[in-house]
Formats: sequence, structure tokens, C-alpha cells
Amino acid sequence: MAGQKLSVLLDVKPWDDETDMVKLEEAVRSVKMEGLTWGASKLVPVGFGMNKLQIMMTVVDDLVCVDDLVEDHLCAEPVNEYVQSCDIASFNKICKCFRA
Repeated sequence: MAGQKLSVLLDVKPWDDETDMVKLEEAVRSVKMEGLTWGASKLVPVGFGMNKLQIMMTVVDDLVCVDDLVEDHLCAEPVNEYVQSCDIASFNKICKCFRA
């Protein structure tokens, strides 16, 4: 049986208002692993001229531990050159609906 698919919305925060948000998103999307698919993203103002990146991802829970992904990949070198922190904004199971 395949693992459960999860839809996760991440808030990715830059170091400061001078961080290149295009490069930040490229760095985030450069993280590749089996069971991880990056989705839509947008910049959201957080105040004082700063934006955060909100990005969707779909993961297979048997293959990807979201906490490890954040700690070991998104908040570690080389991505942490742009990323100050990541928070999980939402975390939902993707349910399969069957029709009879």
C-alpha cells in the first residue's frame, strides 16, 4: 500500500528585506527528493517592506518527513543563505474519493 499523500503549505521567511526572493524560491525548489512535489507559490507581505514566500508542496508520508525536510534541507546549507526560517502554515491529508 502506498503512503498517504499530504498537502503542506510552508511559510518561508528570508533573512531581511534585501534578500532576493526569486533566488530564495529557486533555492527552495532546488530541494529534490522522492515523494516531494513542489506546487504553487506566492509572495506575502509581512511588514517593514519584507515578504515571505508561501509555497505548497505535496509529500508522500512514507517517503518524506516534513520536519526533516525543513530542518535538514530548507534551513541548512546552501538554502539557508536565503532562508531564515520555515513554518508549516497548514498540513492536510489528501483523501481519495471512490465512486461506486
